[in-house]
Amino acid sequence: MRTVAYLPDGKVALVTMGGQAQVVTFAVDGLLAMGELLSQVLVLHLSPEDLRVRRALAQLSAEFAGGQYGGRPLEFRRVPLHAQGRPLTAITNGAEAEAVWSLARDLLAELKAEGQALHLCIAGGPRLLALMLVTAAMLHCDHQDRCWHLYTPPEFLERAREGTILHAPPEAGVRLIPIPFAPWGVYFPALRVLARPPAAPTLTPGDAACCAAVWDRLTERQREVLRVLVFAPSLQDAAEQLGMTLKTLDSHKSQILAECRVAWGMPDGTHLTYHFLREKFSPWLAISR
Repeated sequence: MRTVAYLPDGKVALVTMGGQAQVVTFAVDGLLAMGELLSQVLVLHLSPEDLRVRRALAQLSAEFAGGQYGGRPLEFRRVPLHAQGRPLTAITNGAEAEAVWSLARDLLAELKAEGQALHLCIAGGPRLLALMLVTAAMLHCDHQDRCWHLYTPPEFLERAREGTILHAPPEAGVRLIPIPFAPWGVYFPALRVLARPPAAPTLTPGDAACCAAVWDRLTERQREVLRVLVFAPSLQDAAEQLGMTLKTLDSHKSQILAECRVAWGMPDGTHLTYHFLREKFSPWLAISR
């Protein structure tokens, strides 16, 4: 991903959001009230296919119209959560959690590589997203960065629900509570290296031809199984995503691997696992499908 240019000397606010626009504006108002100079607000959110998310994003777009917020320059950027190229409406399994963790890790790593100072505001959205963001911050953030929890008194929270109130008066009691966290990546830089994704597998012309040959011989259901097997972090996660038992999944896997032995010219007794499918088909599916 590539970020846009930032205003000089400003910090970046990274805010998690579910379907409530006011968690973003409350957090931004709180930071500005502290005297923080912000250059950009990044909002991590679920798929805008959800009507509440779509409405919240429309409200925020209006608040940040023309790159301005309350009469001051401030850019607004959306960061939708996705897995395997699909927008997420929820985080429901291990593969989706892994994808969200990767997004949070890569986003923070990129921002810090550009020298940005960050305010991480755990305001809304899935709790798992907040956990992912904090654990990624422990790797990539440093002592100049801050992490915040947005507290809104229950009675005012009800009044402001669904963005009916986007800016809280001082007497409402809305406030940002600092969350202490240990920037382990500062103390142990090797942790950041270990957290980097492995190098993407290469796709040779020969492997590409073999992948295409296998794909052409599979049924639609077997193709769906192959896609999930390639990207799921484990067989159990794959079975859950496909809604089948491990025994049924193993049967599909055996048939697919049998086609692989034929395509790659391997003897019938050659032992292959689903890791072979991930190695050979992940670059091919990323390019071809």
